[in-house]
Amino acid sequence: MADLDLKTVKCEVIDEHIALVRLDNPPVNAHSSQMIADIPAMFDRLSDLDEIRSVVLTGEGRAFCAGADLKERSSGAPEPGAYWRNSRGGREAYHSIRECTKPVVGAINGPALGGGLAIAASCDILIASERALLGLPEIDVGLMGGQRHAMRLFSHSRLRMMALTGQRIPGPELYRTGVVEACVPPGELIDAALAIARNLAAKSPVALQMAKGSLNAIEEMSLRDGYRYEQNLTNQLGKTEDSKEAMRAFAEKRAPVFKGR
Repeated sequence: MADLDLKTVKCEVIDEHIALVRLDNPPVNAHSSQMIADIPAMFDRLSDLDEIRSVVLTGEGRAFCAGADLKERSSGAPEPGAYWRNSRGGREAYHSIRECTKPVVGAINGPALGGGLAIAASCDILIASERALLGLPEIDVGLMGGQRHAMRLFSHSRLRMMALTGQRIPGPELYRTGVVEACVPPGELIDAALAIARNLAAKSPVALQMAKGSLNAIEEMSLRDGYRYEQNLTNQLGKTEDSKEAMRAFAEKRAPVFKGR
């Protein structure tokens, strides 16, 4: 496979079908204008690579992503249009993860703050290091943001405590409250995330793409409309070769061999 690395987002292919993506903008992986351009570029590529079936997203070094690059923001008067361009770029960076056709396992290795929390919340499945922190520090640095993404992870009171006080939630508490699937020692994080990714990669790529697309679509639908949407997708999936292979393998008590069609 061709080199997938970008300036601030690196990618390594693991076990043929898994992409290990690292946010790499030292020292704390703050999302600069370069990073918010690199993130959608990376995830759009991964969406189109048939050989990739699942993705692990983590941070290089001691942080997952510390949010907005405050040094970049404070370096002189912005040119006309910069605010709108950067805001749009941030939104698209987060949505490119959520809309990636492959399931994304977020391996939170350290602080994921503000926009970093939004990146984590855009992943499909989360696992945390004992050094992980999720927080919304904007109240203390003259900014706002990340609240709507945090709403997907936290209860009413906890979210408001975080947004109004800057409280940061550590990995063990994230696990206790069900925000992440596990909280492990730092040295075990990537292996634990890859184990989840391998489980996902063994599924039918067609079924995975439909299931993730369905989860995204029904999130804000009513119960009736959402279930109808799922039923229609079930009908579509049943016509694929992978679906027929899954049923044959179940009947024959063997592992299925999926071809992605």
